[in-house]
Amino acid sequence: MTVIDLNCDLGEGAGQDALIMPWISSANIACGGHAGDVATMRATIALARRRGVAVGAHPGFPDRKNFGRLELAASPDQVREWVRNQVQALQTEADALGIRLGHVKPHGALYNLAARDPTVASAVAAAVFECDPKLVLVGLAGSVMLAAGKEAGLTVAGEAFVDRAYHEDGRLVARSDPRALLAGEAAVVQALDLVLAAEVTSVEGVRVPVAAVTLCMHGDGPQAVSIARDVHQTLTARGVAVRAAWR
Repeated sequence: MTVIDLNCDLGEGAGQDALIMPWISSANIACGGHAGDVATMRATIALARRRGVAVGAHPGFPDRKNFGRLELAASPDQVREWVRNQVQALQTEADALGIRLGHVKPHGALYNLAARDPTVASAVAAAVFECDPKLVLVGLAGSVMLAAGKEAGLTVAGEAFVDRAYHEDGRLVARSDPRALLAGEAAVVQALDLVLAAEVTSVEGVRVPVAAVTLCMHGDGPQAVSIARDVHQTLTARGVAVRAAWR
């Protein structure tokens, strides 16, 4: 049986978490960097627990004004400290609710930078290992972040995106590009391509191989709930089992 994890970035204040949670198998919870605070962390962990959804940390650049989507100039040590502090903050709240964190997935600009910059990727991986060497590091499929995670001694999980367009070299299309975001039938088709063919069609029209064990659906868009529901229902109708890759 084909198995896939469906993950979503939650605890970011979009107000749709409870409606999205039934359709995913793992939640990446904002932990005080780009978004989130103690109250939202607790609430989102508790919601995930009730739904049987795996819980992970979603650390980002500490830049709430820009939602962590702009790169900040920082040394590797600073990146390491930011990631470590945010993951530990979520660990504290998870421990209080009797939940063990399963994974860490960086957010936004930090995710994209770590996907291409080995130094930043190593800083992220080192921070995750310091928090708990059993944590799974989630990163862009085929990226240097996964290589850095393996080098640090972590288990890694390659991720692809249901609702983001790709270039023919495997990069995500920048959000500033009007072609960047997918919704409706386009998102469902991309999910099917990723799971059943391990490929996507790039904006250049080229089929690109993408080997992923987890698919991301963002939780802050106007169609986030319908995308999550339609992707989940379409995959399960095709006989695909949806469950966290690290359970």
